[in-house]
Amino acid sequence: MKVDILAIGAHPDDVELGCGGTIAKMISEGKTVAIIDLTKGELGTRGTDKTRKQEAADAAKILGISARENLEMKDGFLQNSEEYQMRIVKMIRKYQPEIVLANATDDRHPDHGKAAKLVSDACFLSGLKKIETALDGKNQEFWRPKHVFHFIQWKEIEPDFVIDISNFMEKKIEACMAYKTQFYNPESKEPVTPIATKDFLESLTYRAQNLGRLSGCTYAEGFTAEKMIALKNFEGIVL
Repeated sequence: MKVDILAIGAHPDDVELGCGGTIAKMISEGKTVAIIDLTKGELGTRGTDKTRKQEAADAAKILGISARENLEMKDGFLQNSEEYQMRIVKMIRKYQPEIVLANATDDRHPDHGKAAKLVSDACFLSGLKKIETALDGKNQEFWRPKHVFHFIQWKEIEPDFVIDISNFMEKKIEACMAYKTQFYNPESKEPVTPIATKDFLESLTYRAQNLGRLSGCTYAEGFTAEKMIALKNFEGIVL
């Protein structure tokens, strides 16, 4: 079950919105990716947890990820507790990713910042061999990802680096719009929320376009890093 990248979001759709283009690009380059949703998004104003589950499955097919799981934590009440940490530790040890992508460290929804710290702490704990875990009756090996990166969500956080997603912007939008109940639909009779407006939908493109403008490509997604990033050489930099 080992994957190269494990993307973890507080709610179904967080990963698609924050780093869907990056995931699509990495998969196109032969990397394996799995997604873990911490909650079912059951407190969302629009849709239900059942519709959200189907939408998450549809988005997973669009992106082409290897696996997707939901840990069914309590939406709106995420806590950096031992119980929740250990649930994530089991997933990290199951998938053994080199890189973990997690929620923004500070954001409009309180679950996002809480999830960022929760995942970060779980990544550290997962590397402690004296913490014993078992999954499906089998003991797990300890494992610590090499990097934890946080994608950017509602707030305009200055990224430590960006990924060029110029050829994958359409795929990102397609994956996001798989969440039909959540985003802009002029025919919907459900209440309008901040993410269900035309402006929010358009912001996915113009924010990625602005990061691209600043970094020398057409579209980009930004990330913050928990430690300094070292480049082996100058290859791969967009010039």
